[in-house]
Amino acid sequence: MAFQSKRKREPEANGLANGDGLKGPRLGASKDARPPSAAEPKQEVDLALLDALETSEVVEVIDVRGLKKIVLGFERKLRDNLEARMKYMDQPDKFLESEVDLDEEVKKMHALAAAPDLYPELVRLNAVPSILGLLSHENTDIATGVVDLLNDLTDEDVIGESDEPALVLVDALVENNALELLIQNLARLDEADNDEGAAVFKTLSIVENMIEVKPEVAELVCERTKLLRWLLTRIKVREFEGNKLYASEILAILLQNSTMNQRRLGQLNGVDTILQAVAMYKSRDPKSSDEEEMLENLFDCLCSVVMPTENKDRFVKAEGVELMIIIMKQKRLAYASAMKALDFAMTRCTAACERFVDVLGLKTLFAAFMGKVPFKSKNKGDRNPEEIEERVISLISSLFGGLTRGSRKERILGKFTENEYEKIDRLMELYVRYSDRVKAESKRLDAQELEDVELDEEERYLRKLDAGLFTLQLLALITGHLWSSENVGMQDRIALLLKQQRLTKEDVKAVLKEYLENIGDLDGPEEKERRCSKIQKIINAMS
Repeated sequence: MAFQSKRKREPEANGLANGDGLKGPRLGASKDARPPSAAEPKQEVDLALLDALETSEVVEVIDVRGLKKIVLGFERKLRDNLEARMKYMDQPDKFLESEVDLDEEVKKMHALAAAPDLYPELVRLNAVPSILGLLSHENTDIATGVVDLLNDLTDEDVIGESDEPALVLVDALVENNALELLIQNLARLDEADNDEGAAVFKTLSIVENMIEVKPEVAELVCERTKLLRWLLTRIKVREFEGNKLYASEILAILLQNSTMNQRRLGQLNGVDTILQAVAMYKSRDPKSSDEEEMLENLFDCLCSVVMPTENKDRFVKAEGVELMIIIMKQKRLAYASAMKALDFAMTRCTAACERFVDVLGLKTLFAAFMGKVPFKSKNKGDRNPEEIEERVISLISSLFGGLTRGSRKERILGKFTENEYEKIDRLMELYVRYSDRVKAESKRLDAQELEDVELDEEERYLRKLDAGLFTLQLLALITGHLWSSENVGMQDRIALLLKQQRLTKEDVKAVLKEYLENIGDLDGPEEKERRCSKIQKIINAMS
């Protein structure tokens, strides 16, 4: 789940109102610049870009002196506005002019985006607190103008290679409570308004930009603000539009590498909320590529959030297993994504494995195992047969690992005796294919070493994993579980098929031994010991 592309979408207006907010006089907002809605057909020509080119002015690159002049002018107009507001508190027409002047000074500061190397000087001039203070300005036009400014200053295309100056700016923003102020302002924006809807989009963009520069921001923003709660509220809205798409992407980014955020979301009833958002597509497919992308983001969120054990239990209690099976049975576009979510949820989770068997998931799973898989998505990179094949193998391995005895275990074993052991035939077919692939990669690595290309053991192992070793290990585990069942018919069938390929039990045991030697302790020493013990028992049973 990587989100490194930084695809900047145009903000889209929508109908969700998140707060009334105090609104002052409009400051020249253009009603003709309303972004297209998600329902409108895409234009082949980027009209927004053409419009920007037509209306743009040549931006003069500023130096330190120019920066100081801009900051000084801004501070003066800010002071004038504060004084006018205090003096004429109940007479808006008398502080309107100072408001317009302040807005113009904020717009002038966009010139700083042309000189990111001057960001440290901007911080040294102590302008950041003054800029951020305007996020809580009573006039939302001023606040949205600051959002626009911060989005420009932190934009990936602006920062480019200026890593250190960008980090100085982001550090200053964090230290001066930018995250808190941005999310507080987010809550009062009315997305039904074109400009404020765009400000919502740009606020999310600023958060993403800051994470890109300083990854720690992903946890800081969830620790210090109510962004996670806001995002959950946002993805529950039934109507699809651009801000919902972006909210799903930001949520996925916040969850993908943070156990802390995954747990926070679970405590906010986030597992159930994401399942509700996904459930909208159990009987229909997305209507556009953007909506399809949003659905994929939601599944990425689901896969991340069920990684902590307590969230796996929440997934089961919220009937997540049943929902994923329904989506698969309906043969919806999200078929592969539902299988992926099940793979994450059922890994080392007995409760999920038991529920899967109880709600008759085996029929759907083994149909996929035998290659009976629907393909509807145009995005073939996300729906290739091999990806689904590997997910199926992982799920069967999880079932054998999670169900150690009883009628559920017998039902899984029974699947491999059906139709004259056809599923064992399929298992061995897959085993041989992945075994050949890993052997070919090993030979290639040996040839590289003969050419004096040095590879340490860890790198060599990783290369083999990329070539399919992990899936081969899971296939070996499944084979070992079948052999350990002491079903003579299955044992004879496995032995016969291995012999036909000039393989033996010892080859399968060798794969398992390599797997055993490389089990890590990411889930703690106790979990490692438990897994190692299970695998060793399988190896011993095959002796």
